[in-house]
Order: sequence, then C-alpha cells, then structure tokens
Amino acid sequence: MTTTHPRIVFLDVDPQEQSRVVAAYPDARFRPADADLAKECPDVQILSIFINTKLTADLIAALPDLRLVCTRSVGFDHIDLVACKERGITVCNVPDYGSHVIAEHVFALLLGTLRHITEGNRRVNAGEFDYRGLKGMALNGKTIGIVGTGKIGRKVAQFAHGFDMRILAQDMYVVEELKTLFGVTYVERPQLFAESDIISLHTPSLPATKGMINASAIAQMKDGVIIVNTARGSLIESKALLDGLESGKVAYALLDVLENESLGGDIDKALTRHPRVITTPHIAFYADDSVRTMYVDALDSIKTWLAGERPLHVVQELHVTCDIPRS
Repeated sequence: MTTTHPRIVFLDVDPQEQSRVVAAYPDARFRPADADLAKECPDVQILSIFINTKLTADLIAALPDLRLVCTRSVGFDHIDLVACKERGITVCNVPDYGSHVIAEHVFALLLGTLRHITEGNRRVNAGEFDYRGLKGMALNGKTIGIVGTGKIGRKVAQFAHGFDMRILAQDMYVVEELKTLFGVTYVERPQLFAESDIISLHTPSLPATKGMINASAIAQMKDGVIIVNTARGSLIESKALLDGLESGKVAYALLDVLENESLGGDIDKALTRHPRVITTPHIAFYADDSVRTMYVDALDSIKTWLAGERPLHVVQELHVTCDIPRS
C-alpha cells in the first residue's frame, strides 16, 4: 500500500491554503475543481477533493491507480461510494470541521436580516441617519424549528437557547441532552412547521429529504415564516419557495445553498433577486478554524493510510449517532 513517492492530487484548493499541503507533501499536485483528471492526472493514487467535484463511477474507472479519496467535507454525496467500494478505494471525510461556524452563519443571516443591518448601513452611507422603517424582529421568545439535530442542528439549538428562544426539533432520533440542557421539544414535522416562526434546515441530502420544503410543507407553516437553509439546496423546491414568498406566506428566505447553484434558470434568478431573499454562496462553512480543521483531518487521513493503517474518518454507510430512536 505504501509508496515512496505517492501520487497525490488536491483539487479546489485556495492559493493561500496550498502551503499547508506542500509542507506535508511537497510533490502534491494542485488542480481546479473541474479538472479533467482522466487526462491531467490519470496516475493519481491519492485524491483530495471538495464538494464541487463529482467523483462519478465513470471517472473512478478512468483512474486505475486511485486508492484513497479524502473529501474535505462532512457530506459525501458527490462521491459514488458504490463504485469506490467495488474498486477497494478507501473514502474519508471530515465529519466535523466546525459545526459551530455553520450555526454561527445561521444567526448571522437571521440577525443581519431581521435587524436590517445592510439597509441601515446603506442609509448612513447615503447621509440618511434615520431609523424609521427599520423596525426589527427580536429573536427572544420566538419559536425556532430545527429540522435535523446532528452536530450542526445541536449547535443551532445551543445558540437559540442563548437567545431565549422556544426550540422545537424534528429528527428520527432524540438527543436527550438537548432536552435537558436547552429545553428542546421534539415534535413531528407538521407540528414544527405549524408552530415555528423560524425554520432552520440541517439534514443531509437523501431521497427522503429531497424537496422536503415543497408547496404542501409551506402551506402548513405559519404566515410570515422565515426559512433558513445552510444544509443542502435539494431540500427546498425553488418554485414552491418563490411562490411562498410572492404570496407573503414566507416572510424571508435566508439561503447559503440553492437547488440549482449554477443560477441558470429563470426561477433561480427570480429567487435570488427577490427583495426578501438573502443568499450567500455556500460560505457557512468557510471560516478560519473550520478550514484549518478540514486540511488537518485530510492530511492526517493520508498520513495514516500511507502508514498502512486505517484512517480515523473512513466513510461508512450514512447513519445517525444519537440517543433514543423515536417511536
């Protein structure tokens, strides 16, 4: 398994981060996320990618020497795990590069929007020191519904507790410590939709979760609901969300991910240009300590694998590690 000069390729690495890799593996090669690996690096043995690279069965077949894939992400739905398993390729991820930074982004979106920070700043810069029309919405006492209480959802609950919010949660599994520490109440999804002022999504992209926020779901929600998505764009049907905004059912949509992030369709353009939609380009994860952890974990996985040992963060079939299954 071990080779003196492993052929290592890192994709989608910001220039300022390349020194981290070079310090550990001076011969590592860097390529953009959309590189034609079959032509440019057909001999790659160890590949580190991010979510913007789709590792399909066809691409895997075109890389005959590939033995280790390290995705610098929590999710791994951009990798064909079946094809990797058939080839005996080890796949590693970074299971928690910083759940707190994504939870922080949830509240950055909420506070920035509900307290009209951008508009207030624009007014002052234009010489208008006037608060009228900028009445905000307090978080204290509001009900937040958290869909998915994995690592990120748990951290959102912790922060919401700090704002003295009422916290509802829906998950297949109950995390008992959330109930005792932060007063979280687990409910079924229809009740969460009906009672929440704010709904924050924190589930993986799976067949069962794709399009969970659709016209039927939005119809169950409070009038003036605020929807936050920092998880996966596929969780929301864009047309249904746009209709909800146009009708006034949805007061704000705060999105770090989109169903179609190429922004090629009319619905996507209309959604992102809507006056009550705030969109950021998948930056919830992108902070100093989270990026550091991404590279530390990926490099540790490579080091361990090259030593002939099993890396700590080998991807298994998707599972949830919580306390008590819901009846």
